[in-house]
Amino acid sequence: MNSDMMQQQIKKILQNIEKVMIGKTDVARLSLLALLAEGHVLLEDVPGVGKTMMVRALAKSVNASFKRIQFTPDLLPSDVLGVSIYNQKEMEFTFRPGPIVGNIILADEINRTSPKTQSALLESMEEKSITVDGVTLQLEKPFFVMATQNPIEYEGTYPLPEAQLDRFLLKMKMGYPTAKEEVEVLTRSQKVPPIEDLQPVISLDELRELQQHVKETFVEETLKQYIVELANRTRNHPNVYLGASPRASIALMKASQSLAFLSGRDYVIPDDIQYLTPFVFSHRLILRADAKYQGITTEHILEEIIERTHVPIKRAVK
Repeated sequence: MNSDMMQQQIKKILQNIEKVMIGKTDVARLSLLALLAEGHVLLEDVPGVGKTMMVRALAKSVNASFKRIQFTPDLLPSDVLGVSIYNQKEMEFTFRPGPIVGNIILADEINRTSPKTQSALLESMEEKSITVDGVTLQLEKPFFVMATQNPIEYEGTYPLPEAQLDRFLLKMKMGYPTAKEEVEVLTRSQKVPPIEDLQPVISLDELRELQQHVKETFVEETLKQYIVELANRTRNHPNVYLGASPRASIALMKASQSLAFLSGRDYVIPDDIQYLTPFVFSHRLILRADAKYQGITTEHILEEIIERTHVPIKRAVK
């Protein structure tokens, strides 16, 4: 598959999602970026702005198997992973997989369940496998989790553990549509919801090929040093209690490769890294209590770090 064909496929996916999601081009592009980088996405926003619809549209567009996990306070890890059931006829235990076994997983309202159940996702998101009763099962690729959560201030929510947050490549918000966009949403939903008629535009094999090409996107050595410098500055910032981990540095590099690929380039430039740093780092930082009291946010800190960190002048061309 040549470069022009791959760009056409990307364009088809984004156009297909836009049939359902109106005015959310940036969110759709970032979601596809994470899928191609083999990462996961955390969508945080108030109910009713289209978080679930975005995941379903992406799954349908790439012809992936779609599973949904509705997180509730009484959900157990076995409800996510699956359970071994004794078969009296065969006189042996049979594993019945849970909804985590699929290509694209919607973890809906993930922060409404207990940390114990949230942690059931850790192995699957990092290792692409699950372990039940001492038996490890490899998950089919692609494996992509898009979790939605309500803002922490909402009643009945549990903050995600740091280890869980670190598994997400990107965190972003949907935001409300404009008045004109919302009228268009009403018009399209008046009869049959557009998601019901959405058809795949590429196959899973073609998606896997796109993911492989993303990995081959060139990252110049000075840009790797630039990524590490940004991460180090979060660790040493006076207002930050816990900075970006080495996993965060890897995530930023992979996300930058994917953005370059989506932009039709086979090499990363500093602009890719700067644009993605807030999406990749913001949910991984823990601020000191006095900084929170002063109203300082992770977005402010990352903006300051990006502004003060020397940018490699040389454009990274392979």
